[in-house]
Amino acid sequence: MIDANMLVNCTVYKNGRKLRDVSIGEINDALEEDNTFVWVGLFEPSVELMRQIKEEFRLHELAVEDAYAAHQRPKIEEYGDTLFVVLQTAQAVEGAVQFGETHIFVGARFVVSVRHGASHSYARVRERCESLPERLARGPGYVLYAIMDFVVDHYRPVMDDLEARFDRFEEELFGRDSERAHLQDLYRLKRQLIKIRSAVFPLLDVCSQLLRFHESLITKDGKVYFRDICDHVAHLVETGDRLRDMVAAAMQIDLAQISIRQNEVVKSLAGWGGILAIPTMVFSLYGMNFRYMPELEWYWSYPAVLVSIAASCAWLYFRLRRIGWL
Repeated sequence: MIDANMLVNCTVYKNGRKLRDVSIGEINDALEEDNTFVWVGLFEPSVELMRQIKEEFRLHELAVEDAYAAHQRPKIEEYGDTLFVVLQTAQAVEGAVQFGETHIFVGARFVVSVRHGASHSYARVRERCESLPERLARGPGYVLYAIMDFVVDHYRPVMDDLEARFDRFEEELFGRDSERAHLQDLYRLKRQLIKIRSAVFPLLDVCSQLLRFHESLITKDGKVYFRDICDHVAHLVETGDRLRDMVAAAMQIDLAQISIRQNEVVKSLAGWGGILAIPTMVFSLYGMNFRYMPELEWYWSYPAVLVSIAASCAWLYFRLRRIGWL
């Protein structure tokens, strides 16, 4: 039995307008009508559901296996008359970036999207497409663009969140009273940026292939939309690379500041050691046991020694403080 949560939508469109929702078993009958295509949306489907989808649309078994198992890198592959596109999705959740996957099968008369993990619902994409029937009339190629555009657009708030976090770390890093190390936070930020680049950068190749090939699915008028996605992806990659370089520089600065603070502690300890060396030396001298001790008969000897020690320590203290050791 198929869980209702797995089959999000299964809708038939004709000339860019929604006709009706159908079941999996009614797909073939719907496709017999002229100028129609089917848009199926799945969320973490079972083996049984994927088997039915495979049979209805005659999908390649390797692509179906990838779509069910997930854990794929972003890519585009061609299986006969069907395109198989893999996208990685991202969401910022409680200060961390969570990733998911979307697998899209695109044929001349169908689109099947399979979502896994962290991902926004594509209900808004469907509503937007249905509100633009003149564009939806272009067929599955436009649906592919709408989904890809939706995924790429949702990388922007994730990147903005990472930039805001870096700005906070940067302010604390260069704060006047900052003594806290941020290496762990900066490392986590850099790691997330690397993951985002791994998810976004392959989309440049995906868009390039869609622009150069697959004219049966992507019309000449429709290619302008994929060029727009390509521009957005390039901007994300540039922003991520710039931010990653700044994070790397901040990590070096943080390490340098840690070394500087350690040097300050060492200088302070060395300064106090020098001050304490004076009374230690004098007291060790007077602690010697020999018969004729210096100034033993002088009445003011002990106060004079104390005053000399205090004066020497005070002079050395102010001298070290002036040069910044204390």
